[in-house]
Amino acid sequence: MTTDPIRFKDGGAYERYMGKWSQLAGETFLDWLAPAPGLRWLDVGCGNGAFTEMLADRCAPASLHGVDPSAEQLAYARSRPALAAAGFREGDAMALPYADGSFDIAVMPLVIFFVPEPARGVAEMKRVVCTGGAVTAYGWDMTGGGFPYEALLAELRGLGFAVPAPPSPEASRVDVLQALWDGAGLEAIETREITVHRSFQGFEDFWATALGAPSVGLILAKMGAEDTSVLRSRVQARLPAEDASGQITCVARANAVKGLVPR
Repeated sequence: MTTDPIRFKDGGAYERYMGKWSQLAGETFLDWLAPAPGLRWLDVGCGNGAFTEMLADRCAPASLHGVDPSAEQLAYARSRPALAAAGFREGDAMALPYADGSFDIAVMPLVIFFVPEPARGVAEMKRVVCTGGAVTAYGWDMTGGGFPYEALLAELRGLGFAVPAPPSPEASRVDVLQALWDGAGLEAIETREITVHRSFQGFEDFWATALGAPSVGLILAKMGAEDTSVLRSRVQARLPAEDASGQITCVARANAVKGLVPR
């Protein structure tokens, strides 16, 4: 069965669904990068600006730009007060709308598995970054079970529903990231795993947050009450038990990579 491609258009729903996860992983990622202040940054696939805002807050950029195919997500990004000075463009990761050598560092946060041809995306980041600059990314370990809502997706698949998948789910594996960065001719390549934890105010909070995914919401809208009830029970059984305060703490795992443009 074919499924529609995944599209994010609601910046507010995305903030709750994935923006918070992105920032959790982004904290560790930026600690690992340890970038100098005063750099020219490009956020490729910036979405609603969740990670871009972290760059503005933490990295003292000389300039900050974001590019994304979704006009709706970009509108949300522009509404963030911390990003008033940032520049945003609608565009494709495989054909970045910037001149060669325009940036000191490019980052692709939680995006590489959405790029139909990841090697083209990496080559484009290398093109727009100056010599000696950094090309970086982090993405959920989609094929290794690291996606934050894998419990829900696994149970949907178990019930026979076709769950939309990104076009390049294997691209965020450590070995594939290494090969992509090698293939682009980048130097001083390093990779690492990032594990993050997020707490929800019980199962209902997790469930409502997970439904922020447009694809899952469409599937559930077509499900009958009995199937929905079965799905809820099966997902809840997969999740950690509530703690004494009623919270559920979930785990996600991402892989990160960085490399330098040869001088």
